[in-house]
Amino acid sequence: MKRELMSIISIMLGIIVIIFPLLGYIQNEAIVGLSILLMSIYLLLCGVDQADYDTYISIINTILGFLLLVLSFSYLFKQNIMGSLTGVSPYLGGIFLIIIGLIQTLSNRNNKYGFYKGIGGIVSGLLYIIIVTYIANSFILGLIVGIWLIICGIINFLDNY
Repeated sequence: MKRELMSIISIMLGIIVIIFPLLGYIQNEAIVGLSILLMSIYLLLCGVDQADYDTYISIINTILGFLLLVLSFSYLFKQNIMGSLTGVSPYLGGIFLIIIGLIQTLSNRNNKYGFYKGIGGIVSGLLYIIIVTYIANSFILGLIVGIWLIICGIINFLDNY
């Protein structure tokens, strides 16, 4: 039951991050903040989900989730705080997608499809960084993170059956 609920929440988070840029003109920093916020929620859920069978990965996911939660709130509400990260800020979503992908690749070797969540995170992170470098369109950035969250939700659901 817990995995099905996590799958549904992950798919809902993906749909939210895809729809959010469609509402109007939104700065890239807000999309990065929203993407990092939804990734932190996903990591916190993964930490709770994996607490039963892999304590170390659960702790890593929870700590990284709290770190991303603080970072995302600073991006969403106080963008002046992050002035020292101005050059790096557009790339943070991709960097954290790669980190999350590496963690999931190493932690989900026992699951049937879990390895592919990590590979999807790494590929999505690299694609995010490339698109930020050349296009910097907030809709495409939200679309990448949203598709990754939806794919993770579908793979979690398929992993149960």
